[in-house]
Amino acid sequence: MSDADDGVLTVRAAEGDEEAFALLVRRHSSRLLSLAQHLLGNRADAEDAVQDALLSAWRQLPGFRHTASFGTWMYRIVTNCCLNTLRRRPRPLPLEAAPEPPAVDADSSPPRMAETRAAAAALTRALLEIGPELRVCWVLRELHGLHYEEIAIVVGTSEQTVRGRLFRARRALMEAMRPWR
Repeated sequence: MSDADDGVLTVRAAEGDEEAFALLVRRHSSRLLSLAQHLLGNRADAEDAVQDALLSAWRQLPGFRHTASFGTWMYRIVTNCCLNTLRRRPRPLPLEAAPEPPAVDADSSPPRMAETRAAAAALTRALLEIGPELRVCWVLRELHGLHYEEIAIVVGTSEQTVRGRLFRARRALMEAMRPWR
């Protein structure tokens, strides 16, 4: 069954096949966790959001209409869980909750490594400062490679709105990162 495509597994899971759903979870969980972590800014909240999303998906599977792929459908559920978490937050994330910057090439010099880490931290802070709707679109496009149409499905809006949000997000991030150019 591990070589079955998502469509077949989704149908089986909707019929109550827990093994099919477990395989779908294994296939998609790392991307979903990455999305949630970028949207929420910390791993603990991201893990909670993904767990909530997977429970919700399991319950909703019998009504899944296959108008989008399973992965796109899950992106939407995770995004909604993350946005709900962000709405419940009374204040912005503290800077120390920002995710670790990506590892740098071992051959880099210490000053270059420090500069790269500082720039990554600045980008993380800038991402956390833009509105959640802009951040969701930017993360889905730039970090997860989704097309405008897929992003529109995930966030439940039009492609034109997605393009506008991406424009505003890129502009805000460019402005925030201006000192790093």
